[in-house]
Amino acid sequence: MSWARHRFPLALAAGLDAAGLVGIAVAVNGLRRSNLAEQQLLLLVLVLLYLSLGWLFGSYTLLKRSRLRWTQLLLRLGVTSAASLTAGALLGWLLRVPPDIGLLHRGSLIPLFSLVTIWSALVRLGLRQGERLSPLPAWQIVALPQEIEAITREWRRSSNNAPAPTILRFSPTLWATDGPSAAIALSTGVAAEANVQQFCQEVVGQGHPVLGLAALAEQELQRIPPHWVANQWLLFSSRIDGEHSTIQQQLKRFADVVISVLLLLITSPILALAALMIRAQDGGAVIYRQQRSGLLGQPFAVLKLRTMVPQAETGSALWATEQDHRITPIGQWLRRTRLDELPQLINVLRGEMSLIGPRPERPELEGQLEAEIPNYRLRHWVRPGLSGWAQVNMPYTSSVEDSELKLSYDLYYLRNAGLWLDLLILAKTIKIVLKAAGR
Repeated sequence: MSWARHRFPLALAAGLDAAGLVGIAVAVNGLRRSNLAEQQLLLLVLVLLYLSLGWLFGSYTLLKRSRLRWTQLLLRLGVTSAASLTAGALLGWLLRVPPDIGLLHRGSLIPLFSLVTIWSALVRLGLRQGERLSPLPAWQIVALPQEIEAITREWRRSSNNAPAPTILRFSPTLWATDGPSAAIALSTGVAAEANVQQFCQEVVGQGHPVLGLAALAEQELQRIPPHWVANQWLLFSSRIDGEHSTIQQQLKRFADVVISVLLLLITSPILALAALMIRAQDGGAVIYRQQRSGLLGQPFAVLKLRTMVPQAETGSALWATEQDHRITPIGQWLRRTRLDELPQLINVLRGEMSLIGPRPERPELEGQLEAEIPNYRLRHWVRPGLSGWAQVNMPYTSSVEDSELKLSYDLYYLRNAGLWLDLLILAKTIKIVLKAAGR
């Protein structure tokens, strides 16, 4: 699971944050002569608050950046600690804690989260220093001359700051004159060369791994560019949703139904308020129905809260852009919070969609996309989703180039779909909604 490997430093930072907070709480409570044994549940709540707010305000994703800036580090950790302190003080006020419960008193919370901020900063700096001292094995990509520019461009457009590999021009004597330093990846063009088997034999004989370019992108970029899949599309065939579903697919369907019903009940007041605002704005329809391509390309009507002016499209289908004049003021807010997608929970209950999966595209646009993007129809092999790996890693698509990037994330999901990846996508979607970071 490459997505888990990439997030191990974040999980390690969270564990060290929790350990540090507990240790500092023990020390602060000892100075105040308060019995911490009777406050274990409150301490757990403070730990969960700090970790959750750190996740929300991005104090862990700093570790994924190519450079760790002091200003960003102190700002995000400061906001996290201030919010945690405020939440802890509010909790103490609501619970009317007695004097012998000192953990939620101001005299404990202020030194606690002040020291935790320093500890968390040291944790992140230490982890970054550890990365420098123990760098990952260097990858070398052996490619044909005409492929080098395209490969470089794919690494530059990656959103996860993956370290750029060294790209070498393929030569029959490359392994003899400039042998691999750690690991080798072969481009699709090189793999078609007649003497590539001898090259691989020599490299493996030296104890170095050899991967295809698509496999390297899956491992390092957490996406698979469709051009690099070439004729290996059968690698995705095990993910086809068919009539005879597996136990995992049945469990996913059960979760889809249960969670969708709960979300509809919880968000019904928000949906009602949004419907009133849309209606009051221009008197138009509240729900917008649009044809989309579903499982195995079957069309269905997707449901959305209307975010554009009535009759936004009078001719051919148009891409939505960042500064689209057709989007209403209320629609802008609905899109940023992704609340316009909530009616699609009904599509999930109908079985036309899942909570997690590739976002369904409009049939009118797919003709051009299939003509220009290889292996585009592979995304139809699984049920479309309310949110997906592409949606939590990139903004809305507004061009063929964006759709190709989106497909690369969809192909990664096809290869790696499972319970834990679905939970990660769900958590990242919640974060986008809470921060109103959608578009």
